[in-house]
Amino acid sequence: MATAQQKPSLPARRPIWIRLTFWALGLLVAGIVAVALLVGYALLVAAPNLPSLDTITDYRPKIPLRIYTADNVLIGEFGEERRNFVPIAEIPDVMKKAVLAIEDDRFYEHGGVDFVGVLRAGLANLRGGLSQGASTITMQVARNFFLSSEKTYTRKLYEMLLAYKIEANLSKDQILELYMNQIYLGQRAYGFASAARVYFGKSIKDVTPAEAAMLAGLPKAPSAYNPVVNPKRAKVRQEYILQRMRDLRYLTPEQYEQAIHEELKVRGEGNEFSTHAEYVAEIVRQLMYAQYREETYTRGLTVYTTLNKPDQDAAYEAVRSGIMNYERRHGYRGPEAFIDLPAGADEREQAIDDALLEHPGSDDLRSAVVTSVTAKQVTATLLSGEVATIEGQALRFIAPSLAANAQPKAKIRPGAIIRVTQDEKGAWTVTQLPEVSAAFISLNPEDGEIRSMVGGFDFNRNKFNHVTQAWRQPGSSFKPFIYSAALEKGFSPATVINDAPLSISDNGGQVWEPKNYDGKFEGPMTMRRALAKSKNLVSVRILRAIGTQYAQDYITRFGFDADKHPAYLPMALGAGSVTPLQMAGAYSVFANGGYRVNPYLIQKVVDARGNVISETKPQRAGADAVRVLDARTAFIADTMLREVVRSGTANSAKQRLGRNDLAGKTGTTNDAVDAWFAGYTPKLVAIAWMGYDQPKSLGVRETGGGLALPIWVGYMGKMLKGVPELPERQAPEGVVMVGGDWTFEENAGGAGVASVGLGDPWPGKPDESTQSPADVEAEKKRILEMFGGG
Repeated sequence: MATAQQKPSLPARRPIWIRLTFWALGLLVAGIVAVALLVGYALLVAAPNLPSLDTITDYRPKIPLRIYTADNVLIGEFGEERRNFVPIAEIPDVMKKAVLAIEDDRFYEHGGVDFVGVLRAGLANLRGGLSQGASTITMQVARNFFLSSEKTYTRKLYEMLLAYKIEANLSKDQILELYMNQIYLGQRAYGFASAARVYFGKSIKDVTPAEAAMLAGLPKAPSAYNPVVNPKRAKVRQEYILQRMRDLRYLTPEQYEQAIHEELKVRGEGNEFSTHAEYVAEIVRQLMYAQYREETYTRGLTVYTTLNKPDQDAAYEAVRSGIMNYERRHGYRGPEAFIDLPAGADEREQAIDDALLEHPGSDDLRSAVVTSVTAKQVTATLLSGEVATIEGQALRFIAPSLAANAQPKAKIRPGAIIRVTQDEKGAWTVTQLPEVSAAFISLNPEDGEIRSMVGGFDFNRNKFNHVTQAWRQPGSSFKPFIYSAALEKGFSPATVINDAPLSISDNGGQVWEPKNYDGKFEGPMTMRRALAKSKNLVSVRILRAIGTQYAQDYITRFGFDADKHPAYLPMALGAGSVTPLQMAGAYSVFANGGYRVNPYLIQKVVDARGNVISETKPQRAGADAVRVLDARTAFIADTMLREVVRSGTANSAKQRLGRNDLAGKTGTTNDAVDAWFAGYTPKLVAIAWMGYDQPKSLGVRETGGGLALPIWVGYMGKMLKGVPELPERQAPEGVVMVGGDWTFEENAGGAGVASVGLGDPWPGKPDESTQSPADVEAEKKRILEMFGGG
């Protein structure tokens, strides 16, 4: 009987440890093969194709054009990349340690690739939360200078190989210097020195540990950790970096506690410079571009202007204040726009944000959306999320827009976009963006150095520079130049001129009947008094007496263009065209005793290495500047302009400033289209102007003394505070006192012009037709004696 066939027995299963050993050996062999292939690829393919290190060994960063005041305050920066190269030795230790703490704390220990750091980063990623990343600073330098940011194994391999090559050719400090000057940190800022300036408005050498930690958090993701755009996320990362600095003993526990509680003052969008000098910065940019073209924005030019921060700040504040005072007097025009407010909270918040982004702020004039309105209170939400509550006396300005019968476009209601401002006590008021424009310039009359320039209310809203580009009628502020011409034609301050009506017809039959501002006529008066009271009829008579052609030629001495002042009688009333810049140069002639100085704005230009490549050498009054006005004429004209302030149309300047060394002239054109005040002390000339870009009346009661003069006083009040009053000028040789006033020596015996127009009729004057010739002569003699005409 056959037995059943037996199944073959299976081989015994190997123990687990043997299988694991074989598996590990297999992985090791595979790893060795992979590493061998990788090394072979690196040696045979990648290494020979690595780029040259010339870019970093001969590092030439793109450094923007920077513009400073004379007292070293940054007022402008132009270039795609904001960068300021700082040697590693000048970067503070706290800034370096903040970067090392978050980016590569073993930087001075590894050779370019930190495998310990890679392992640590991998473990941190498995745990979740913030990590320092696996790339060393050297690898980041390699990527930033030579590679793209794509995440591939090939790019990573090149990055590692380049890191080793960089480490072999540069010292650790050189590598760190490259990194800290090249890395992008948001807001167009490249490098930590530039970022310190952009975010905190300070030099990198002055950053605190808290600020350093905030800046060190930016390289990972500048948009995500930008303290301007995402302050909450930036704060979280800053706190983590401070913890790292504490754990690495870069900070003591006490320093950590102080830093973690420090309140940072981050500059907001559009608030990058501490001084508003945008119009000046733009002029400088144009001048530099005309010479250096595209290199202007990359070769690291630094321009030092003649501006002074205190002067510029005072001028800016005076112009803004003058314009806003005018706006308040002329009433509220209504909201800027309207939006529909969604019912949902999230949707409403988004709608408000979107609307306000289209209505950016203008310094302290912030946009807001009205959310509720009652007869006693208006509430509005700002882009920052703040809620402005307007109530009490603050409602008076907008009362017409709260009335039930207000026009729809002017009515304040929920969804209205308005402007608000906050006073020093935190109280909110409604204001409005102005429609009127203004300009201001001041300079040193001794050499033409421009100390302040404000071309308008807000450069971001209107880039037209009214100081240099606005050709406007100067009105009565032009009269001193006609009076000066008359002094050299034999007139004196004591010459009597008739303030009486005139009717002048030309060959075509057109009749011109000039009027005084107040519509009144005062009869005979001295030339000194006529200028102080700004009498138009007197000025016309003076010009008619000296000749229009002579006057047109004469005014070119002051820098005016003859073709912009036609040789007709209206020139006496400032009917030509000037710019505030021209007026500043012209009034400097009076201020400095008769010399023509050229206003200048650029002090010097320095290249990226600190070498001065150009410098202005101004001509100085009394030294090498050209004398354009006889010293005697300049002296007498100055005494007459001082009289305008002491007893004339600019007397409010003396009342408010309480000084006797002020001189100047108000100017108001026909229908109050342009308002001026041009004034000076012997050391400082300043010109203020106000008007509409599209010329129209400023108002029937508005004058240069009421609009431009307060701007001038606001500026001068700050500039002259604590400055000793200058004494009266000494009369030059050839000037003598006769009958209580100054005159040229050769005119002292009656050779000059004693009177003009006394035969012309004026209201209240006796009718000469009923008088004998002897009576007429007696009357003239009496008037001349009364006004010191001699």
